[in-house]
Amino acid sequence: MIPPPGVADHSAREEKVEKVLVVDDSPSMRAAVCHMLRGMNLEPVEAENGERAIELYMEERPAIVLLDVNMPGIDGYETARRIREASPEEWVPIIFLSANESDQDFNKAIESGGDDYLVKPVGRIVLAAKIRALQRLEQMRRKLVELTSELAASNRRLEQLSQSDGLTGVANRRYFDNFLAHHMALAARQKTNLSLVLCDVDCFKAYNDHYGHLAGDECLRKVAQILQTACQRSTDLVARYGGEEFALVLPDTHRTGAAQHVRNIRQALAEAAIEHARSTVSPYVTLSIGIAAYIPGKDMKPEDLIARADEALYRAKAMGRNRYVVV
Repeated sequence: MIPPPGVADHSAREEKVEKVLVVDDSPSMRAAVCHMLRGMNLEPVEAENGERAIELYMEERPAIVLLDVNMPGIDGYETARRIREASPEEWVPIIFLSANESDQDFNKAIESGGDDYLVKPVGRIVLAAKIRALQRLEQMRRKLVELTSELAASNRRLEQLSQSDGLTGVANRRYFDNFLAHHMALAARQKTNLSLVLCDVDCFKAYNDHYGHLAGDECLRKVAQILQTACQRSTDLVARYGGEEFALVLPDTHRTGAAQHVRNIRQALAEAAIEHARSTVSPYVTLSIGIAAYIPGKDMKPEDLIARADEALYRAKAMGRNRYVVV
């Protein structure tokens, strides 16, 4: 905040002093304006022409630009345009100082990128008021940018939450459905393979009954992490399909590649050795797994592929669990 004339602002001296670029071909005019700025606790940076003003603007990054209109070389209007072009992502207030008083000159100043227009000679009180007003606008603009950035970050977090399973952190069923439909359509267009893997934690009800639901939740989180680690390609998807079931979508992967993925998952799960005292197939947590592949050229919908994978999963369970079946 700029203090009124004649009043010292000691607190302002402790704050960071803002730079003001003063552009005028008249040394006496520059000296007068710089004197006023120093009295406002602002640091003037002087330029005698437009070309030098652009150089200093890029070097010093001033908070405000005070710009004469009539100068040798490029005039003030062209200087303002080049300043705006040099940093289109930034807004630095530009105030024109000119002896011209016509409405046409004012309009030209605004069109060239200026924010205000003062007629010389300019008094300290008027100049201070104009600078203070533009500083307030800049503060509001910065606050708006901050709020916009925070809102964008919140929207990204909400979008991520809407796509993720709250318990395990992997994709949820809704996102899985959209992902599978999109990548099956892509595989059809590009004539590439795609595999779907459905996994079911064996004897999970017995696990919950014996260890409790909190332990059951932790078990699902560990299984999800193992699945996620096994699918290292950015194009692969791990999703919680429902309850203790998980799904893997493996684009550009034939059934033999999917089977290798599954063998890696079974090995990692065995190494994790998650105790399961009530399992009928192993003393540790195991998975029954069904694998189905989309083959280019076949008329197959997402629900058809899911049905085939589910059929393979059912067969794996019927054959004694803790195994995988490929169809």
